[in-house]
Amino acid sequence: MEKQAPEFTLPNQNGDTVSLSDYKGKNVVLYFYPKDMTPGCTTEACDFRDNHESFGELDAVILGVSPDPVDRHQKFIDKHDLPFELLADEEHKVAEEYGVWKLKKNFGKEYMGIERSTFIIDKEGVLQKEYRKVKVDGHVEDALSFIRDNLDVK
Repeated sequence: MEKQAPEFTLPNQNGDTVSLSDYKGKNVVLYFYPKDMTPGCTTEACDFRDNHESFGELDAVILGVSPDPVDRHQKFIDKHDLPFELLADEEHKVAEEYGVWKLKKNFGKEYMGIERSTFIIDKEGVLQKEYRKVKVDGHVEDALSFIRDNLDVK
């Protein structure tokens, strides 16, 4: 059963509005991550950065989403030279729509936050693959392989 990816509109690191529908005709790698500047999120962002050209060759754009504000996203991009947009989901509405706003436990504390997840959306806006509870190691390569093997890339 084909399922349309939920449409959304969020501000990017420059405060410009970005909607999923802006990318119709492109494959989209929409990845949700907990927080800018943290070790796992930095590794994941840098892995996406290092494979950015490979995704581009597959007609795919990368969009990162976290609850961090716009200015923090800009600092994260500047610090790690990230060549893709980061979207500020401060009210975590989009995270909730995609089912990645979860109760988390860390050092005995419970709190709500983003469960690291990636969604692959095809050129028609159809959700083709969901990766939930992502482990950073090897994840970017998995996403790249999925697009290469399963989606229209030209």
